[in-house]
Amino acid sequence: MRLILALIAAAMLAGNLAGCVPVVAGGAAAGGLMAADRRTSGAYIDDQAIELKASKQLNDTLDTRVHADVTSYNRNVLLTGEAYDEPAKQKAESVVKGIENVRSVTNEMIIGPQSSMSSRSNDAYITSKVKARMVSENKFPANYVKVITENGVVYLMGMVTRQEADDAVEIARNTEGVDKVVKVFEYVVVE
Repeated sequence: MRLILALIAAAMLAGNLAGCVPVVAGGAAAGGLMAADRRTSGAYIDDQAIELKASKQLNDTLDTRVHADVTSYNRNVLLTGEAYDEPAKQKAESVVKGIENVRSVTNEMIIGPQSSMSSRSNDAYITSKVKARMVSENKFPANYVKVITENGVVYLMGMVTRQEADDAVEIARNTEGVDKVVKVFEYVVVE
């Protein structure tokens, strides 16, 4: 009986320790991403908090006929998705502007029906193709540019030089499936 209890205790302990590995590895990966990012660690953490808070508040506040995606980069927020009318679109923007630490909101939501799951899957595929091309072409560190795709429109965010922006736009524009490219960059001068 003691052996069985010891084995159960060891299995439980191993299960608990195994749960720590993803947390530690995830924390290390996030730290690595922050180190290779032009944002400060505070801005990086704020961006994550803004996205979570805004998404929750939008879900709690808006009609279910609204599909709103929130992306924050250096405390600048991009709103994409679909709203059934202009007041719903403006309400989404107002909610996001009220979130702590938000510097600006670019509201690119369209007025129309919600996109389908197949459209959203295609958008995810386009995003992965654009990011893969940024890595393979190696014109700038790929993590300097955040890629968001909505209904075939690629939005590019990040803190970039003018040359990096031009290169990112060129890569996105020449990726199959991209209908349009929209820049939502913050420009920096690197010495």
